[in-house]
Amino acid sequence: MKAYIVFVAISLAAMGASAQHHHDMKMSDTTKKNMRMNSTKPMIMDGMDMGNMKKDTPMHHMMMMTSQFSRDLPMNRDGSGTSWVPDETPLYAYMIHGKKWMSMVHGSFFARYNNQDLFNSGKRGGSNRIDVPNWFMFMTQRKVGNNGLFSINTMFSFDPFLVGNGGYPLLYQTGESYKGQKLVDKQHPHDLFAELSVAYTQRVAKDADLYLSFGYPGEPALGPPVFMHRLSAINDPDAPLGHHYQDATHITFGVATLGFRLKNVKLEGSIFTGREPDEHRYDFDKMRFDSYSARLSYNPSKKWALQVSDGWIHSAEEAEPGQNVNRFTASAIHTKMLNKNSYVATTLVYGQNHYSDNHKTQPSVLLENTLQLNKTAVYGRYEFVQKDAEELDMHDAYPLNPNFNINALTLGANRILSSFKNTNVTGGVQATLNVSPSALKPLYGSAPVGFEVYLRISPALMKM
Repeated sequence: MKAYIVFVAISLAAMGASAQHHHDMKMSDTTKKNMRMNSTKPMIMDGMDMGNMKKDTPMHHMMMMTSQFSRDLPMNRDGSGTSWVPDETPLYAYMIHGKKWMSMVHGSFFARYNNQDLFNSGKRGGSNRIDVPNWFMFMTQRKVGNNGLFSINTMFSFDPFLVGNGGYPLLYQTGESYKGQKLVDKQHPHDLFAELSVAYTQRVAKDADLYLSFGYPGEPALGPPVFMHRLSAINDPDAPLGHHYQDATHITFGVATLGFRLKNVKLEGSIFTGREPDEHRYDFDKMRFDSYSARLSYNPSKKWALQVSDGWIHSAEEAEPGQNVNRFTASAIHTKMLNKNSYVATTLVYGQNHYSDNHKTQPSVLLENTLQLNKTAVYGRYEFVQKDAEELDMHDAYPLNPNFNINALTLGANRILSSFKNTNVTGGVQATLNVSPSALKPLYGSAPVGFEVYLRISPALMKM
C-alpha cells in the first residue's frame, strides 16, 4: 500500500584560493544602491572569484549564475540532479566567474574513525576502520540568446581509493554487491565518475521553462535530493539505511530527463538504466534505458520544497537480475536562516520498494535535522526501514524470508576548527543507536551502538 506522505583538501583549497580576492574588494555606495536584488536573482556572495574578472565587467555579469534549469530561479534551489531544495538553502561552494561561463565548485571530505559496534554487543557487522568518504562537484553554465541556458554538471568521488571497493562499515545497510556477494552491513562506495551530465533549458513564457537533461552517468527524476546534497544531512558521513528505498538512483549510467516548470511547480519524467553501478568503480557501465520515472515538485515558499515521485526500475541489483522494483517516494524539506551564519534544516522522507519476484512492499521513513549555530552544529537522524532475510543475506537461516523492522537514531555535533581560503576544517563526533528486531538480537545484539569521530574539509558558507 502506497503512503503518500509527502566529491584532497588541497584540491578544494586551491579552488578557493582565487576566491579570497573578494574579501579585499570594496563596493561603492553608488554600486550598492544600484543593486536591486529579488528572490529570483542570486546575490553577490563572499567566495566569488572577482580576481578573474576584468575591471570593466558590468555588474549584471557578476550576478549571472542562476539555477541550472531556469534563468528565472535562484541557484539555491538546485538539489542533486534536477531536484529542488528550498530557495532559502545557503550554499557551501566556491564561485568562479568568467565572461560567459559562470561556475561553482563544491564538495566534502570526511577523514574519520568508524566503529559500528562500540561495545561488541553482536556477532555480525561490528567492524571498525579509518576511511575517507568524499565527493567533489563542478558545475558551469552560460546563457544562450535571450531565453536559453546551457549547463554542464560533473561529480567525482575518490571513494574507490579512500574507502575501497568493498565499501565502509554501516550496520544494517544493504544494497549492491562485491565479488559475487551482497553488500550487507556495509555502504557501497560511489563511482569515480558519479555524474557527467549536460542540460539545455528554454524559457517558453513568463515563469515557464522547458528543459532536457542527459547524463552518463546522471540522476533521474526519482526521489528527494540525494543525501549528500541535503543541507539537513551535510554533517553526517553516512548514507541513510533507507538509501536504496529513497535516493539510490543518483548515479545512473544513462539517463534522459524532460521537465516543464510553471512558476513554483515542476513536472518531469526520465528514462534511464535501472541496473545499479557494478563493482568496477572506475569505468562506465552499459546504457540500457530500460526504466522510467516521474516526479512532481512544488515549492510553496522560499522555506519549503516538496516532491512526490514514482519509478519503475528494471533489474536493479546484479545479485538479483530477475527482480524489478517499483519505487515510490515523497519528501518535504524545510530550511530557515536564523542569521547570516546560522540556520535550521529539516528533511522528512518516505520511500518504499515493491518487488516483482516476491510481491513484497517494504517501507522506509527518514527524519533528519541540522541546527547550525555560527561555528557549532548539532544534528540528528531517525530512520525506520523494513528489510527481509533475503535482503540481509540470511535466507538460509530464515527460509520463509520474514520481514524485520529496523530502527536507528543518530545524534552528532561538530565545530568549525579553522577556516582558510574560504575552506572549513570541521571536527565532529556522532553516535548511532540501532534497535534490533527480536529475531536478530542473537546476531546483532539488542541495541548495538555505532561511534564515529571525524575531520571534515569542505568549502565555507557563502555569505550574502
